[in-house]
Amino acid sequence: MIRIGANPIGWSNDDMIEIGGETSLETCLTEAREAGFTGMELGNKFPRVASQLRPILEAHGHNLVSGWYSVELLTRDVAAELKAAEAHATLLRDMGCKVFIVCETSNAIHGQIETPLSARPVLAKADWKQFGERLTAFAEAIKAQYGLTLVYHHHMGSIVQTEAEIDRLMAVTGPAVHLLLDTGHITWGGGNPARVARNHRARIGHVHCKDVRAAVMKQSNSEDWSFLNSVLAGVYTVPGDGLVDYPAVFAEISGYEGWVVVEAEQNPKKANPLQYAKLGYKNLRGYIEAAGFTVTE
Repeated sequence: MIRIGANPIGWSNDDMIEIGGETSLETCLTEAREAGFTGMELGNKFPRVASQLRPILEAHGHNLVSGWYSVELLTRDVAAELKAAEAHATLLRDMGCKVFIVCETSNAIHGQIETPLSARPVLAKADWKQFGERLTAFAEAIKAQYGLTLVYHHHMGSIVQTEAEIDRLMAVTGPAVHLLLDTGHITWGGGNPARVARNHRARIGHVHCKDVRAAVMKQSNSEDWSFLNSVLAGVYTVPGDGLVDYPAVFAEISGYEGWVVVEAEQNPKKANPLQYAKLGYKNLRGYIEAAGFTVTE
């Protein structure tokens, strides 16, 4: 069974809070439900206490899917990371979430609007082993203490950007570490999302769907733009509005159960959030059902 959720980044951007900063949480949740979504991931306007967040989401017909958490396991040990993650993990557990989304951000540059993607960090071969061990131990602890499955969000501008780096991450981590399959980041990172899905199907624990505008990606790559300037120029869009082959992706994850989330950051002044939310939901549901999945609320 598949449930279709949304990330509020199409309404209000978390890396550039001024983008969509004027859009209220009420508007975001209302429009997401109107578009068809029944779950939301966290954004910067969401209360971070379950007793406050639950009634807000319930009033709009939403479940909490999960929310991004920035790990810094390259610079701190597992015990320190667990202490830092306590409030976030507690919120997800109390809200009935199943997955804990992480990305290593201690040296990531995707939030730096003046830094070109060519300056992104590349992890030395000798450093992967310790990173994998720490991430695995952290994932095991999150599962044991909170009942949450850790899913790693590969991301442009970070140490896990390319398909080869995704493969290496999976190789150096244990089974407690699952993969968040993000179609847009894989594609822009030069990889093939269907192939990644096929190679790591058993460990895919969460799915983010965004599409990529080929012309913007090509210009960003050739002119060495930053991640955020590329987003502002429209490199990302909703499923079905770019070059990602979604039928091929869903053909490779037969049997997957859980949330599939539209996470397509755009400038809301250029891309009307409700219009694109409706388009993304319609297209994504069509791909999912055509692949033989059942969509449930």
